[in-house]
Amino acid sequence: MSAVLRVDEAGFEPMAEGRIEEVLRIERSAYEHPWTAGNFADSLRSGYQAQLLCAGGEVLGYFVAMKGVDEVHLLNITVAPAHQRQGWGRLMLEALATWSRGQGAEWLWLEVRIANVGAQRMYEQAGFRRVGERKGYYPGHGGLREDAIVMSLKL
Repeated sequence: MSAVLRVDEAGFEPMAEGRIEEVLRIERSAYEHPWTAGNFADSLRSGYQAQLLCAGGEVLGYFVAMKGVDEVHLLNITVAPAHQRQGWGRLMLEALATWSRGQGAEWLWLEVRIANVGAQRMYEQAGFRRVGERKGYYPGHGGLREDAIVMSLKL
């Protein structure tokens, strides 16, 4: 496990195609059903907001978000397993909310797996509210699907 890093040691940088393999290593270590290289490349080509959170030359986490007319939709936010539960997810959410406000967005939206109680708690602590469910939204075990909770934050 990596050493605990301080917030003042961390910074954001745009995700670039040349870093996708590094992002994929984190993605695959964090999820049973990870995004593919194509998902990340398509997001970058589409001009989505995609940021890496780095410290000491290491990627701690990243997020990808899509801007709409008056809203931003968080598509992926991931903290490397070695750095989870240290406040990095919350820091990335705050950075995304700040960027979203600067884009004129009034709402920030996301979906989270119904079984991911830890992430739901983090989102609620950041001010997100549950507003609905999407049945069978995520791939699950054995070809089954898992429901998602839809959450929003008024900016």
